Amino acid sequence: MAMNNDRRPLASRDTGWARTIARRLAATSLTPDRVSQLSMLAAAIAGGCYLLAGHSEGWVRGLWLVLAVLGCQGRLLCNLFDGMLAIESGKASAEGAFWNEVPDRVSDTLILVAAGYAISEPALGWAAAALAILTAYVRAFGQACGQVADFVGPMAKPHRMALLTGATLLSLFAPLWGGRDELLLAALWLIAIGSLITAWRRGRRLRLAMASGGRD
Repeated sequence: MAMNNDRRPLASRDTGWARTIARRLAATSLTPDRVSQLSMLAAAIAGGCYLLAGHSEGWVRGLWLVLAVLGCQGRLLCNLFDGMLAIESGKASAEGAFWNEVPDRVSDTLILVAAGYAISEPALGWAAAALAILTAYVRAFGQACGQVADFVGPMAKPHRMALLTGATLLSLFAPLWGGRDELLLAALWLIAIGSLITAWRRGRRLRLAMASGGRD
């Protein structure tokens, strides 16, 4: 697991409910690595629900969309508590850095690609996933070069999941105006374009930091 100065800044980490849950989890045999692994399961559930929603209508489609949202949020909760268990509770393992990074890339792919297939835009889903992974690659490359982790947006992981979650929930009401997939389509385009901008910003900041010889 990354050091404190390389952790994503999250306001939820300092909330009472998060600290309470983290303490209770720390009292169990659950490890941060296992929580990271569970994030992939949550993402797979979300992806499966998106696929099922793409082949459903009416209230059944709405149910799958709600479950997809729960899967996305479950993935984020796992991302929150794996770090809290590793750092605050002192359960970090030697291979924690691996489980801190790889499941996120798998989860982004499972969710974004499935959302693309759900709206019959598989190429857009793959593009959004690839560009999301690119943002993480630039950050990880910067860390490998001795720089502090750069979590600048506008389309970092929490932003991607927030946008997709909001578009999914609003899509429940799309039949009211005779729509269906327009909001999810817009969300995937915004995620793809936003991720491209994010990767460019992080890359530029990394290049400037390396040129100045600093850890900026």
